[in-house]
Amino acid sequence: MNIHEYQAKQVLKAFGAPVAEGVAITSADQAEAAAKQLPGPLYVVKSQIHAGGRGKGKFKELPADAKGGVRLAFSIEDVVKNAKEMLGNTLVTAQTGEAGKQVNRLYIEDGADIARELYCSLLVDRSVGQTAFVVSTEGGMDIEAVAHDTPEKIKSVVIDPAAGVTDADVAAINDALALTGEAAEDGKSLFPILYKAFVEKDMSMLEINPLIVMENGHLRVLDAKVSFDGNALFRHPDIKE
Repeated sequence: MNIHEYQAKQVLKAFGAPVAEGVAITSADQAEAAAKQLPGPLYVVKSQIHAGGRGKGKFKELPADAKGGVRLAFSIEDVVKNAKEMLGNTLVTAQTGEAGKQVNRLYIEDGADIARELYCSLLVDRSVGQTAFVVSTEGGMDIEAVAHDTPEKIKSVVIDPAAGVTDADVAAINDALALTGEAAEDGKSLFPILYKAFVEKDMSMLEINPLIVMENGHLRVLDAKVSFDGNALFRHPDIKE
């Protein structure tokens, strides 16, 4: 079972992961109040559909030169304008097919000053039957394209379930992502947090693309995609689509 980005971030935030403040809305009438709850002055208006590639997607009902399903807004007025354009319209991405998906919910999020975009995911490595971090310095891109064109830029770190995420594992992930300074220090707490959430919530996949290094040197989960093991959902009645 998949959940929306805003729900995935709620789960990760509960475990202590660094995520931006955000508000989910289902009506353009809610956009102004949602934006006023955030620090600003930069906001991100994000379509909440079960598909990747939202930023590069196109709305069927809007002109071809209209912006996609993830938009920067530099004022509360911009937030409202974008919400009115996006809600109720059909977003077509590389993953939706030509039919697209109707956008019935938006996530208004506080913006971030981005220095670097990274890729980080957790999944079960079937070859060893253990959870692995799959990471790359090529964040924000289609990971399948990275795997095809530059596979050497994708690194895997397998986690021993008996030991959990060790200092050596963190060092290996930090090295694979070329993290130094404050970002490397943040990795010491973030990567065990992600593993704990993955295991305790019976996730089958946790993808953060991008994981960003901000201009202040710290890490932040900028986007999150989570899939759960459907056979384990009875243990988590709080999780709903």
